[in-house]
Amino acid sequence: MTILGAVFLPQLPPERLRDVARAADEAGLDELWLWEDCFRESGVASAAAALAWTQRLRVGVGLLPVPLRNVALTAMEVATLHRLFPGRVHVGVGHGVQDWMGQVGARVESPMMLLREYLNALRSLLRGDEVTVDGRYVHLDGVRLDWPPTGQVEVYAGAVGPKSLRLCGELADGTILTGGTTVDGVRAARALIKEGGATAAHRITVYLEAATGPGATERLRADLATWGSDPAEVGVAGGAAAVAEAVRRWADAGADAVILQPTPDDPDPEGFVRFAAEQVRPELDRT
Repeated sequence: MTILGAVFLPQLPPERLRDVARAADEAGLDELWLWEDCFRESGVASAAAALAWTQRLRVGVGLLPVPLRNVALTAMEVATLHRLFPGRVHVGVGHGVQDWMGQVGARVESPMMLLREYLNALRSLLRGDEVTVDGRYVHLDGVRLDWPPTGQVEVYAGAVGPKSLRLCGELADGTILTGGTTVDGVRAARALIKEGGATAAHRITVYLEAATGPGATERLRADLATWGSDPAEVGVAGGAAAVAEAVRRWADAGADAVILQPTPDDPDPEGFVRFAAEQVRPELDRT
């Protein structure tokens, strides 16, 4: 069954998160995803709050930019979240937006090498191993978590380019594809991830921009125009049946989880997550 979720966009102020998370939890939404976009909101702090405010909702962070965070710190935070809220959190890491990384003095010469070293170290730390590594970017000397996760933790990574997608297939348990990924883009990404060595259990998560309610088509078109994207190829506007049909198309192309991304000017964020859970989900379940 396709996993269905929604995004709490970081364009919203943090104080809006509680009501949106509770609405998603009460409505039965599978997952709520958060973004650590510079320089808006912390992904980890937001995830911890959303998990504490809810009972069953799974929360994803997609993604943490690795140049910005020491791998030991990320391991500590991921392990803490998993021990506090077992089975309810997904965390993805990735290159980060290079312009933003440059703004904070964290841009590296080889993002690919950094992500490779980071994923290897992160996975080892989350297994509870003692890690010593002296890489190009990652340096750890006898580091071991005192409180590693009590069970197996899946590590996700975000990627766009072919080399990064193959790396995700090699070292990550799942891949997060950015909004703006077409149906054909999902197929191509899955093939590249498989080339990297991914098994059938490797989860592919994709963001799909969606708009519903009054002015949906106009809001979707205006937002995607800022990225030079065609709404017919990377988004959907309309009611539950139209959105569910779009979700099916992206799922048929190889996405295991489709996360609906509202437009930044969506007039009712709480209503959007309820729409996904209470109207789109039943449409999906009928087929």
